[in-house]
Amino acid sequence: MTTSTTTSRALWLQGAIDIMPISIAIIPWGLLAGSLAIETGLSPLQAQCLSLLVFAGAAQLAALNLIQLASPVLAILSSTFVISSRHLLYSALYRPVALSLPRHRRYLMAFLLTDEMFAVIENYREKTGHFDYGYAIGAGFSFYLIWNIASLAGIVLGLIIGDMTELGFDFAVAALFIAMVIPSINNRPTLVAVIVSGVLMVLTQLYSVPNGLVLAAIGGMVCAFLTERCWPTAASKESPS
Repeated sequence: MTTSTTTSRALWLQGAIDIMPISIAIIPWGLLAGSLAIETGLSPLQAQCLSLLVFAGAAQLAALNLIQLASPVLAILSSTFVISSRHLLYSALYRPVALSLPRHRRYLMAFLLTDEMFAVIENYREKTGHFDYGYAIGAGFSFYLIWNIASLAGIVLGLIIGDMTELGFDFAVAALFIAMVIPSINNRPTLVAVIVSGVLMVLTQLYSVPNGLVLAAIGGMVCAFLTERCWPTAASKESPS
């Protein structure tokens, strides 16, 4: 076994270990997704394929809710596209890295990339100063595996006890994102973005404003940009040497 192979496996394992706390926290969400798929009327095979092939928790729940309401296919596709559009930002960030990878590795990384994987990779990049493909795939695949095991358990429980939404598992979705966002608030623009997005999201939900998620995200980004321009941080004031 070569040294490079040993190092690659060690990084793969390190990625899987680092994402484990988030993977454990995602289990209630996976249980909810699996049981809701059964409640919607999908067969166990269809429900599991949804997690295996789509692998997008928020988009899966939104699609299942729309299917329950007998919404048109176009409405389901457009809603899931809007919810998943944040991945365009992730792809833009990792484009320089992806261009240096073989096509099959590029596709695998794109499929496994989630909010949780992104958070773990960026934390690793801040600590080490570089991106490592093996670390990223280790984190992503580990998360993918646990998500699908949780979904399978949710499918089984959905067949046995029926609707599980009353158990409060849907709160796991909000709790997980809060846990990922809080550690990243380390400057004024980020703080403003979080506060403004949160307030706008609550208001759009209270007043049933369409596409509230998109409006909240855009509002948060615009306010963060204006904050950075009008009240720059110490780092942005420094001129290049």
